[in-house]
Amino acid sequence: MAQVLEFKLPDLGEGLTEASIVTWLVQVGDVVAVDQPVVEVETAKAMVEVPCPYGGVVTARFGEEGSELPVGSPLLTVAVGTAADGEGDDEGSGNVLVGYGTTAAPARRRRVRRQDDVPAAAPAVPTRTAPAASPAPAPDAAPRSGPVPVISPLVRKLAREHGLDLRELPGSGPDGLILRADVESAMRETVQVRAHVTEAEAAAPAAAPTQAPAQAPAQAPAQAPASSDTSAGGIRVPLRGIRGAVADKLSRSRREIPDATCWVDADATEFMHARVAMNAAGGEKISVLALLARICTAALARYPELNSRVDLAAREVVQLDGVHLGFAAQTERGLVVPVVKDAHVRDAESLSAEFARLTEAARAGRLTPGELTGGTFTLNNYGVFGVDGSTPIINHPEAAMLGVGRIIPKPWVHQGELAVRQVVQLSLTFDHRVCDGGTAGGFLRYVADCVEQPAVLLRTL
Repeated sequence: MAQVLEFKLPDLGEGLTEASIVTWLVQVGDVVAVDQPVVEVETAKAMVEVPCPYGGVVTARFGEEGSELPVGSPLLTVAVGTAADGEGDDEGSGNVLVGYGTTAAPARRRRVRRQDDVPAAAPAVPTRTAPAASPAPAPDAAPRSGPVPVISPLVRKLAREHGLDLRELPGSGPDGLILRADVESAMRETVQVRAHVTEAEAAAPAAAPTQAPAQAPAQAPAQAPASSDTSAGGIRVPLRGIRGAVADKLSRSRREIPDATCWVDADATEFMHARVAMNAAGGEKISVLALLARICTAALARYPELNSRVDLAAREVVQLDGVHLGFAAQTERGLVVPVVKDAHVRDAESLSAEFARLTEAARAGRLTPGELTGGTFTLNNYGVFGVDGSTPIINHPEAAMLGVGRIIPKPWVHQGELAVRQVVQLSLTFDHRVCDGGTAGGFLRYVADCVEQPAVLLRTL
């Protein structure tokens, strides 16, 4: 007799409590393998494919595309068949996911049967959608030697994308739990090993494509339908997903942070000439944002008070060692702030490449929670929207944000004469608890001096 197992929406980590269904990857009646992705969901931070820990036939799905489910609610049910000799088919991956677990003994697991092998006596389960006419065959499930403790599907997905076997990774969490940091550490070690491979050996695999064709459009996430407000004659738009997360974070920033803003106009003519000269020299193209980021990291080294956060419980200001630079990116899904890790040790070319990679991932909805958290300072280039100035809201729990307006020709007194120069307005919003106006003004003046005379940055490095 087949056993019907219920798969609940797991805890996806990072403190997330709900997710919206974007796309179902399986239909009722499909045969799924252990750890096969079954649904794509959108959290407040990223789009995630959720794998199912059971192998068998999908008998029900719960939730339509665009609907929102809380963590721990039923996601789908799977009928797992049993053999006549009493040995069970694959009932679970053995992977420990927060919010649910598997209990079958690893030594008794076998591969998943196809749908026509499932006994007809499987108990009937109410389904939300009609069964598919032609179920797809299940891929072979990889045999496992025992449970693999992981914290969430995000960790397993990251390991799978980079070809890492979780069974070979030591976990640094409680009871050997494998954390995201463990996977990222293994990824760095893999990169270091590959760096020692000779050019002749490295040339062969380089010819293989490593990502999907660029022309494939990113699938737009389903959005919860708006409901009419008959009392006010308007439309109600739910604050969910990224929009809801942004609303909560900005509201908290306004409640907790006593912010202040100062600004200055700067002549960016020499700054733009320097960028043209750098790109004319060959190599990777350097973006305006990357040069501004390089200036920011140098300024934060001189004014570390602005690369800090406030510990209210201890009543202390914690100045941070490294600069993890966030930057505001507008996407179809809303405003997101990807984070360039260890920006203080990167040069302009490295910063430019990382900005480009994260921006592309943001527009495609592929950013991971780890790429959206951990920032210590934010750079906001709102000049791309055609505006000159702004008073940005600090990205809680950071202490400051630098805003950059558009760079446009304006009348300017240059060397005692009126001339047309490329002018930009820079604004700094800062937490008044971490410093006073003198520190904030010194930071902003240093940034403006580097923009007006890029040689200032070279003198202070």
